[in-house]
Amino acid sequence: MKQLFVAVVLLFGVTSYAGIDPDSEIKGKISGRVIDKDLQQPIPYATIVVKTMSGEIITGGVTDDLGNFKIEDLPEGNSIVNVQFIGYRTFTTEIEVSRRNRNIDLGEIFLEEDVSALDEVTVVAERSTIQQKLDRKVITIGKDLQTAGPTASDIMNNLPSVNVDQQTGALSLRGNQNVRVMVDGKLTNVPVAQLLKQIPSTSIKQIELITNPSAKYNPEGMSGIINIVLHKNLNIGFNGNASVGLTYEEQAKFNSSIDMNYRNGKINLFGNWGHNSSKNENFGNIFRPDDNSEQLFEFLDDSRSNLVKVGIDFYLNDKNTLSFFTNQNFFDGGTGGLTDIVYYSNSELNQTQDFLQERDNLSSQYNFNYKLDFDKEGHNIELEADFNTFTGEEDALFQFTGASIIDDYMDFVDTDRERLTVNLDYVNPLNETTKLEIGGEARLFETNLEYMSTGQTFNSEGELIPTPDTNFDYKRDIYSAYVTYGKSFDKWSVQLGARFETVDVKADTNTVRSFTNDYMQVYPSAFVTYTPSEANQFQVSYSRRVDRPGLSQVNPIREWSTPLISSFGNTSLEPQFTNSIEANYTKNLKKGSITGGVFYRAIEDEINRAVFVDRTDLSKVILTFDNFDNTSAYGIELSSNYRPTNWWNFNFSFDLYTQTQKGITESLNNPGNDPGIEDIVQEVVEVDNTAWNLRMFNNFKATKNLTFSAFGFYRGQNRGLQFEVEPMYFVNIGARYNLWEGRGTFSVNYNDIFDTMRFRFDGQRPYAQMGEFNWESNTIFVGLSYRFGGGKYRAKSRKRRDNDEKSGSGGIF
Repeated sequence: MKQLFVAVVLLFGVTSYAGIDPDSEIKGKISGRVIDKDLQQPIPYATIVVKTMSGEIITGGVTDDLGNFKIEDLPEGNSIVNVQFIGYRTFTTEIEVSRRNRNIDLGEIFLEEDVSALDEVTVVAERSTIQQKLDRKVITIGKDLQTAGPTASDIMNNLPSVNVDQQTGALSLRGNQNVRVMVDGKLTNVPVAQLLKQIPSTSIKQIELITNPSAKYNPEGMSGIINIVLHKNLNIGFNGNASVGLTYEEQAKFNSSIDMNYRNGKINLFGNWGHNSSKNENFGNIFRPDDNSEQLFEFLDDSRSNLVKVGIDFYLNDKNTLSFFTNQNFFDGGTGGLTDIVYYSNSELNQTQDFLQERDNLSSQYNFNYKLDFDKEGHNIELEADFNTFTGEEDALFQFTGASIIDDYMDFVDTDRERLTVNLDYVNPLNETTKLEIGGEARLFETNLEYMSTGQTFNSEGELIPTPDTNFDYKRDIYSAYVTYGKSFDKWSVQLGARFETVDVKADTNTVRSFTNDYMQVYPSAFVTYTPSEANQFQVSYSRRVDRPGLSQVNPIREWSTPLISSFGNTSLEPQFTNSIEANYTKNLKKGSITGGVFYRAIEDEINRAVFVDRTDLSKVILTFDNFDNTSAYGIELSSNYRPTNWWNFNFSFDLYTQTQKGITESLNNPGNDPGIEDIVQEVVEVDNTAWNLRMFNNFKATKNLTFSAFGFYRGQNRGLQFEVEPMYFVNIGARYNLWEGRGTFSVNYNDIFDTMRFRFDGQRPYAQMGEFNWESNTIFVGLSYRFGGGKYRAKSRKRRDNDEKSGSGGIF
């Protein structure tokens, strides 16, 4: 809300300020402090607007965490000052700037509660907004995006430069899946695809796309960080929000959530609960012309999840704050699948695999935070400890009929993970234009996987033997320290920093040390911002980042399997490093804004897929990972918003990226003539891929309470190491109606109205193949949300590790 008010004030201030005499040498300044009259407490983020006597906006600003404000460069003469904040009566006064009265101190300004306005306040905005910060895009989720679907996964495809693979749930940013996902600035042990489907869309306050983080933040993720910020109500008294939703095409998907808080005096209690129950159908086919065969897939996923968060903030005094919260993430589900392999030239080879998987897991997070504020504003030290555990069980049954030589069997996988993160951060504003930040961090991660099977496998001599048990232990300890130095002068701001890390990695397979990797690295960063006017801003940044192999990439236990394809990790995988440079420009227009950017990434020791022919059965394929030579990627991004009329506004985004991918693939010289191992050919493949995405979101305000929306998406053709993916596109429409004086919202959304969303591909490696996968995209969503309680806002300033916003302005999306 703070950033939205600032952007609106500055946006209109640009046009009106042109009417002031530029030759005037008299420039004034006002300052003061905004206080809640009843609580006698400062009001942060209150809006200060300076107008001409005729009502045109000159400039403005907002109060800081202590309620203070200072606005400079005011023109000579009389002006009107408005001080306003949601739920309070607006304070208005008149000032006069003259040669004898340049510095005007308004002192303490007391705002009174506006009882009639409180009931009209809507916590969630009608439309989503985006602000371009120094190192990130901050998307505030409005009702328009909440009606896109019931979960975080449904929202992601609506965001600039973000894509979700609807088959696998894999998330990518700027065309790359090496991206870290956090919730409230914290990493989690929950798999990303599962996590996105568990978080209700109504629980999301903001999503931050941090494409070039500074040295203060963890350097992991080549494409950067996606941080999901959940709602945390800080209003005085008891407040909350409840919502329910139903999505349906072939199977029903139900979601519900409730957020509550109680704030009184020195204690703030908060909690939320989100539930998701869903069934999802998937089906597809892969055709191989070499042996005239086709694989036919049918899957049904049935899952239930509950996400619970409870916490407390304790304000010891004005200088000391203690906080604690815990997240408990419960999940259980199952997947049933049927895979038919049909040989059209020889039906005796036909076979069928029935697959039934059951899994449940629990992820627990415990977070402690202590913050000490010194006398100087912004001068503080903060200690945070975060402990995360994950336990999961997975049982899978495989049954075969037809020509398969494999007997029925079961797989059992038990997973235990622990992650401990401790941060100490010190911030010292040396003066009004200079800031020094120093900190240290310890991240200790350990996982254990136990695999058992009743099945059989081929040994090196081609003989079937009982599948051996596997115990895989993986430990990674990281110790780091950072320093950043920021300086602002005139229209420029500069930030320089460096992060120093030492990493110790150990992997044991069946108690035998299978891999070790110890290394030290320095990750520098630099940011430069130039703001020639309130309507224009230029940014250039550089950072060095690392992609450490994920657990699925190093795990030697089979990740998944079909009759013809199996996927395994590579325990010897090493990290890849990326040097990233990007530049952005933001232009505020009279009726909107536009942001454009370019980026370039130089990648060392690239991690990518390796595709091998299975030596034990030449008709099968093994997928794994490996390190390759250096490569590069670059792209452009463009996003804009515009409001042609009072009843219509639209958001538009376009992104294009090019990357050279390298990988190992194997193929057969004579695939259709009884080939042998001697016919296997291995090659290092290099593929140049240029892809683009186009999105447009429209909001149409029919009445005060009724709004319609339409969203269109188009993804161009993609090339990978194995195949080319045809273009994908869809159109969604929706409507929402405000009820009960704005406290409730009823939503209806019809997704993929033309039923065009599907994954079509055509490839030559390691075999000629073509296919298509489909899922439930032609869905109808119906939802209802209601906000209850009421009270005055009093924010608690608390760091969110890895997602603190840097100073910088931006437009409204």
